[in-house]
Amino acid sequence: MGGVQEPWVPVVAVVGPTAAGKTDLSLDLAEALGGEVVNTDAMQVYRGMDIGTAKLPVAERRGIAHHLLDLMEVTEPASVAEFQQLARTVIGDLRGRAVAPVLVGGSALYTRAVLDRFEFPGTSATLRARLEGELAEAGVAAMYARLAESDPVAAASIEPGNGRRIVRALEVIELTGRPFSATLPQLEYAVPGAVQIGVRIDRARLDERIELRVQRMFDAGFVAEVEGLLARGLAESRTASRAIGYPEVMAHLAGDTTLAEAIERTVIATRRFARRQEAWFKRDPRIHWVEYDDPARLEHALAQVRAAVDGTP
Repeated sequence: MGGVQEPWVPVVAVVGPTAAGKTDLSLDLAEALGGEVVNTDAMQVYRGMDIGTAKLPVAERRGIAHHLLDLMEVTEPASVAEFQQLARTVIGDLRGRAVAPVLVGGSALYTRAVLDRFEFPGTSATLRARLEGELAEAGVAAMYARLAESDPVAAASIEPGNGRRIVRALEVIELTGRPFSATLPQLEYAVPGAVQIGVRIDRARLDERIELRVQRMFDAGFVAEVEGLLARGLAESRTASRAIGYPEVMAHLAGDTTLAEAIERTVIATRRFARRQEAWFKRDPRIHWVEYDDPARLEHALAQVRAAVDGTP
């Protein structure tokens, strides 16, 4: 990872479904450990995507330094490989200063790419162009069906409407002759002292919190945010335009839906995303879970951090 690494400086990742309360716990942990926060949300890297991504305002960060936010314009494509390199450099620098990195964000793949052994296969511009042409001609549903047939494990981990990731998976399959799922992160930490703290919440309560969060987003000016980003090229973006809520608002601004429909569709999409997050995290037995409403959740989390640093189970 760049920089000096000291095994006794922990790397803590706070994981769990969106709206479960990860942000507050990450701030509590950073304060308790004298650490700094490292963003692992794929869409919070974009400047101007604030309300829709639930990016924590500077005034609410408790004076704690935050890294890997607001790095790119919405017209720039983001990649897991690039983020992995950036995040590992930041983490190495922090650990070299004996500062504990506290990772937090809703993108499970990004978190795993940073923490785990995860090597990225090569690319082929010619093959990628052909597959993108097939995507444009056949449509995302047909390409997803092709992926599901050739690599059902990979298909289960990819949103059916995410044409870019579907194309990438099919590209890797053709390039390597192996399933794309074989290239996903291994359940093996790439750094010593890594520990994941999961925030657990029952589904009914989570659904309520998601609905409340989405309503607050719209009340806070989410539609105006999207309008401003459209003027900066959001609609032409291959990555940023897919962030949950943004396509729904763009459809509303285009006159295709009412505001109420946009809100409802954002709630539904967020709940679906939360289900996928839960399924992803359940597959990782290394996560130490704390209850979202446990008054002692910080103490429980810190105990797991200490155990990880000491090398005990």
